[in-house]
Amino acid sequence: MAAQAPQGIRLVDLSRQMGLERPTAHRLLKALKQEGMLVQNASNRRYSLGPLLFELGISATHQFNLKDICQPVCTALAEQTGDTSFLFLRSGHDAVCISRTQGSYPIQTPAVPVGSRQPLGVSAGGLALLSALSEPEMETVIAAVEPRLGAYGDLGVEKLRELCALTRGNGYALTGNHAVPGVRALGLPIFDLSGSPIAAITVAATQARMNERRLMTILPMLETAARELTRLLHQ
Repeated sequence: MAAQAPQGIRLVDLSRQMGLERPTAHRLLKALKQEGMLVQNASNRRYSLGPLLFELGISATHQFNLKDICQPVCTALAEQTGDTSFLFLRSGHDAVCISRTQGSYPIQTPAVPVGSRQPLGVSAGGLALLSALSEPEMETVIAAVEPRLGAYGDLGVEKLRELCALTRGNGYALTGNHAVPGVRALGLPIFDLSGSPIAAITVAATQARMNERRLMTILPMLETAARELTRLLHQ
């Protein structure tokens, strides 16, 4: 449901993706709708996330508000680099931008808005998360996002596998032109107590500014930020 926001999803498409008979899927959707977890558009009959999910999220923030915990580190990183820092949260097969902090450099790259989501592997944050998964889980995600990769230029399944291998070899994710044309970004994953990648922190700049020399200058700052965020989340 979240991956289909804001347009929603049809019953027939949901039942096919979930491998359910249509009557079974309809009963489940009806029950979730009655509880307020889903809503249905009266004009096109598509289902979307409902208000109860927002209420549940608000209720959980006092226990685990990732953005509030991480924001000081993201702000410091933007100040150190002068560029835009982003924080991404893994949500199923997607990476969701939950923080965007602009630096002092005159040309910034704020094209990815807070709340936007893209398939894992598209942005530097999503690529960092995807590459940190186990091989079987990575392949599961790649298969799931394949139908959506056509919207991101020449980014196909094989290219995505190559980027994951390169990320694992380098120890950091580097993307250019896929999420936002003309932008190059550097990313690292953040792990929870179980060692699972749950978030990623990135720095983005124009391709002209983010040359190889600058990449090597920013990388230690990004590594320090990622370590600090991991420490904060483990407290």
